[in-house]
Amino acid sequence: MLENFISNYKQKSLLQRFLFFIGLLFLILYFVLGCMFIFWKSVPLDLSYNRRLLFGILLIVYSIFRFYRIINIRQD
Repeated sequence: MLENFISNYKQKSLLQRFLFFIGLLFLILYFVLGCMFIFWKSVPLDLSYNRRLLFGILLIVYSIFRFYRIINIRQD
């Protein structure tokens, strides 16, 4: 499996690899930001807890959607 990933990675162009890593970076960013909105008690925004929770869950769901898209692109 690891050998398959490495050979597939080497076959991609530099632009495709760059876009893949940018996609992973933003996936992690959205997930961490969602967790921050949920667990950080003193968010510097004036939001109620329910809105912070909703926004955090929305960001986490969006990061899961991006992960699903990245996995589908990598399998092609």
